[in-house]
Amino acid sequence: MRNEQKLMIEFPEYPTILIKMLNSCIKEPQSFLAVFIMEKDGRGRLDFIQNMEYKFIELLSCNFAASDEEAIRQQITYRYNSLKSKLAIMQARLQDINNLVKIKNPSLLLQLQKGPNMASTSFQKSFKP
Repeated sequence: MRNEQKLMIEFPEYPTILIKMLNSCIKEPQSFLAVFIMEKDGRGRLDFIQNMEYKFIELLSCNFAASDEEAIRQQITYRYNSLKSKLAIMQARLQDINNLVKIKNPSLLLQLQKGPNMASTSFQKSFKP
């Protein structure tokens, strides 16, 4: 692919370049375009194009192939379980903090449990100049 597209980067730099190009498309949509074309047979191509006002230049083209259903199912299961475990860890941390606040400052815990909007508005009211 490197020779075919005359790329000046090595393969380890490839993910960084993709991220940079995607960010350029987000930050400067008038100058950079990302076009994804999906074929009926499951193949696809992502083209990064730069608008030079007088000419469109194709910067990079990435070919895609559809994965089999089992691979997709494994990825979804892995990502779901990963997020589920992160959620459990965060909920445990929150419970630990709630228990600590309950011991140290019960009135603060009551304010926090009422909701973030209630606590922040009462905080803002008490500290207005």
